[in-house]
Amino acid sequence: MSIKGTVTLPGDKSLSHRALIFAAMSNGESQISNLSDGNDVMSTRECLEHCGIKIFDKGQTTFVRGGSFTDPTVDLNCGNSGTTTRLLLGVLAGKGINARFIGDQSLSSRPMDRILDPLTKMGLKSNSNDGKLPISIFKSDLNGISHNSLIPSAQIKSAILLAGIEANGETSTTESILSRNHTEIMLKKLGATLSTNNLTNTISKSSLSSLINFNVPGDPSTSSFFSTAAILLPNSSISIKNILLNPTRIGFYKIIEKMGAKLSYLNEKITFGEQIGSLTIVSSNLKSVNISKTDVPGLIDELPLIALLATQANGTTKVRDAEELRFKECDRIKAICKNLINMGANIKELDDGFIIKGPTPLKATKIKTYGDHRIAMTFAIAGLISKEEIELDNPDCVSISFPKFYQELERLKK
Repeated sequence: MSIKGTVTLPGDKSLSHRALIFAAMSNGESQISNLSDGNDVMSTRECLEHCGIKIFDKGQTTFVRGGSFTDPTVDLNCGNSGTTTRLLLGVLAGKGINARFIGDQSLSSRPMDRILDPLTKMGLKSNSNDGKLPISIFKSDLNGISHNSLIPSAQIKSAILLAGIEANGETSTTESILSRNHTEIMLKKLGATLSTNNLTNTISKSSLSSLINFNVPGDPSTSSFFSTAAILLPNSSISIKNILLNPTRIGFYKIIEKMGAKLSYLNEKITFGEQIGSLTIVSSNLKSVNISKTDVPGLIDELPLIALLATQANGTTKVRDAEELRFKECDRIKAICKNLINMGANIKELDDGFIIKGPTPLKATKIKTYGDHRIAMTFAIAGLISKEEIELDNPDCVSISFPKFYQELERLKK
């Protein structure tokens, strides 16, 4: 078996969340095309609609009439989406909205105090379940703060900046390692009073202009699954079109190049402040790699795939300083290690990562997805190189980010 062909992906999930949110915060009507069709982005859309924002579709274009938020009359159900929860906590705190956030079982187990603590310092009044959902926030007058984030997290940074747009005085946030910077790029393009100095961003009260004809580029996190399949399966070659190439989002591709993957970037351009282009990738022989603190923020979502690739690479791969993986949709360190061990991989679980010795043949087994879309997609790819077909206990959880994942994978098989 091999995979060959051209891949055009749904819009990047991180940019899709932000496009909806910034359009809602803007004055006037915004137009967004190629919006992600995943459940997470739908959660953001529905929460905004419950807050009085008018959103409607015409063909492939989504229109958002922004500017006026109201208190929701129902709980804001964020589903499985941490991005929805954390970014909207910042937005609605700044807007002085009374709201109650809820989510599914997985999301309700994830820490939200990393957002609530700085927002509380800004003056937000709230109640939570010991720093977790459900969370109620109440209309409050916010004042700017200077926040040093111990966790490199675009969600923390974004929540503080979005609250800071409405706060009195200046709000600044500093991180130790650069995380995804889509929020900063988009805020500047929309006219916010925002300055960036190395790893510190400072914002003051601002009004935002409308997003006009914003075309969301393809999701590099989603593309990494097809890229992994192309690397691992012999005689494979794929081309991925119109993909986001923001340097904070292509850590996966930087790492696999170090591992020996053969890939090339084409037709690069800048659109709305974001780097976009195409890439091609072919079957490759891999060697081991060491991943540490400075690497992790740029490939946190793709580390399950790095683990899979490491099982087929020559040498010992070490992933450290990735304890944040334990606080994603599931404990991904546990999920990666248990499933790969069951497939016959030589992997050792660490508190903050894992060590893998390769190459090792993988055998078929029943995979526990833990309801995590990235675990499900990773082991669907693993099944392509196992001796027999694997069985996923919850294959439908991929709908969180890419409902048509299996259809697209099947289309590329040769």
